[in-house]
Amino acid sequence: MSNETQTDYMFLFRGNDWHKGLSPEQIQNIVGQMMTWFKGLTEQGIVTAGQPLAPEGKLVSGKNGRVVADGPFAESKEAIGGYFLLHADSLDEAVTLAKQCPILAYGAVVEVRPVCEQCPHSKEALHESALAGAMA
Repeated sequence: MSNETQTDYMFLFRGNDWHKGLSPEQIQNIVGQMMTWFKGLTEQGIVTAGQPLAPEGKLVSGKNGRVVADGPFAESKEAIGGYFLLHADSLDEAVTLAKQCPILAYGAVVEVRPVCEQCPHSKEALHESALAGAMA
């Protein structure tokens, strides 16, 4: 893979209850499959970072972060359980890699997102500002 054409993508692993109803041995087997998949992608230079996330944390919101609440909630099917940061030549290639995730068969979801070099809102605001300046 050439770095000139690569884009960074993030895999967000959603669904914290994929292991429900499985024996401890089955869970260990599947976690082992995940680690093998991760290590293989890392050895190929595709994955550059990745970690599981703890089920507890805090949600910060409101003006100046005035609202701090417990969360995320591990029982939520939408909770993010971990992430990978990786290189791929296209979104289609990243999706193909995501389809290899061992926990998909157990109800987990992999969200595939391109990583932007610049905040899209900032880029849009700069573009609109330039247009307004050109019309003045």
